[in-house]
Amino acid sequence: MNKQTSFRPMTFDDKAKDWDSNPGFVERAHIIASAIKTAIQAPKCMNALELGCGTGLLSYFLKDDFGQIVLTDTSKGMLEVLAQKIERESIPNFHPLLLDLSSADYPDPNHKFDAVYSSMVFHHIADIDQVMKRLYQITNKDAYICIADLDKEDGSFHAHDPLFDGRNGFEKEEIEQFLTRNGFKIISYQICHEMEKQRPDGTTARYSIFLIVGQKNG
Repeated sequence: MNKQTSFRPMTFDDKAKDWDSNPGFVERAHIIASAIKTAIQAPKCMNALELGCGTGLLSYFLKDDFGQIVLTDTSKGMLEVLAQKIERESIPNFHPLLLDLSSADYPDPNHKFDAVYSSMVFHHIADIDQVMKRLYQITNKDAYICIADLDKEDGSFHAHDPLFDGRNGFEKEEIEQFLTRNGFKIISYQICHEMEKQRPDGTTARYSIFLIVGQKNG
């Protein structure tokens, strides 16, 4: 990038205000939530943690399926929008938390979860093994982990973002290995959604979203 340019890439804080107005994001969250419900059929007494919650779209569609839900994100802007939603709609079982499990432990090591889920988060994480280890530490015996993310793609999904340094999705075997070597057995894997997105050159591509479900060993 030319050093003289004043270009500043848009952050998730910048995107937060208009995030829920994107019908594609809402549809994706609804579909993934439905797939999670079908995959684990959780009793309503289970407590859950959402990793990388954004404005809470995914948890919104799961709010009646779990007991208490802690929603974590690294973006203050996203959590501010979430807090407004909680107040506006009186959602008593939502608990937002500013937290980056890539660099910090969960603040209460004695707080254990029965389920962890995320959508489109893990391809942004540099040290997935570290996050998996921390999730193992804060989950109960037989806890579920549900990861929805990009199936392996050609790198065009984030071509609009010159500073993106994450992964171009995951091969099935790759994401399975992250789970199994960190204490989770594989319960199921499916392609649960397909989405369209415009490339920088104006052409449109289709991308697959998988849902993998693991369960804690021991």
